[in-house]
Amino acid sequence: MNITVIGSGTMGNGIAHVFAQHNFKVSLVDISQESLTRALGTISKNLDRMVSKGTVTEDQKTQTLGNISTFTDLKEGVQDADLVIEAATENVDIKLDLFRKLEEFTKPSCILSSNTSSISITKIASVTNRPDKVIGMHFMNPVPVMKLVEVIRGYSTSDEVTHQILDLSRQLGKIPAEANDYPGFVANRILMPMINEAIYSLFEGVAGVEEIDTIMKLGMAHPMGPLQLADFIGLDVCLSILRVLHDGFGNPKYAPCPLLVNMVQAGHKGVKSGQGFYSYTHGTKDLVVADSFKK
Repeated sequence: MNITVIGSGTMGNGIAHVFAQHNFKVSLVDISQESLTRALGTISKNLDRMVSKGTVTEDQKTQTLGNISTFTDLKEGVQDADLVIEAATENVDIKLDLFRKLEEFTKPSCILSSNTSSISITKIASVTNRPDKVIGMHFMNPVPVMKLVEVIRGYSTSDEVTHQILDLSRQLGKIPAEANDYPGFVANRILMPMINEAIYSLFEGVAGVEEIDTIMKLGMAHPMGPLQLADFIGLDVCLSILRVLHDGFGNPKYAPCPLLVNMVQAGHKGVKSGQGFYSYTHGTKDLVVADSFKK
């Protein structure tokens, strides 16, 4: 089975890594050669870490990297694909444009999937002539580590394609969980309101950044607090998903907190920008609360 992954960012390179490690031939596509080079460097570093832990051998690392080919031309990168996994920017217009091109460039039997965390699979499928072969494969970050794949059936996704993707996810050593196509699916429909409520708790002065995260980590056994997790996901991504939920359900409970909106507008997007609820510019792994939230 030939796999094409579109987008070589954090999610795309992680998805390519996992497929290649399980001996699938992977075409990794991005408009930027620089991004592709950086992605291969990230995959190589992650494999080095696995070698040092004894979970893969040097030979397996070499074989994994050898299973990945890179392309900057979309048509060339997808023409032999049996499965395409789109992991581009979480923007509906970009995704719809991509799937129109995939409809044209891929063979009719090719399954088209999206790693979207919130955008409707049914909407994405509507721009193709094969809605039965369009499905969501929502991997979790970091992909090589996290076991879950949220498999989302669009309104017209066939049973056959769904079963193929569930089986394929298991071949990757993942645990798939099936969900139907409603805003946010399951993961983000539950996670994002929790993150938003944590931001409201900070905004309304209920408690500070550290206190909110400590209570959720120690009281609810979460591996990281919701504010730290929001920084890790990207505050702009959290805002985008909340807007999808708010628009999709028309329910005010999904309205993003004004503090989140202001932070994103100010360019404070979390880890990726160096500043969110915590500061990431101090050169250590210790969590340091951002100056604007220090008491």
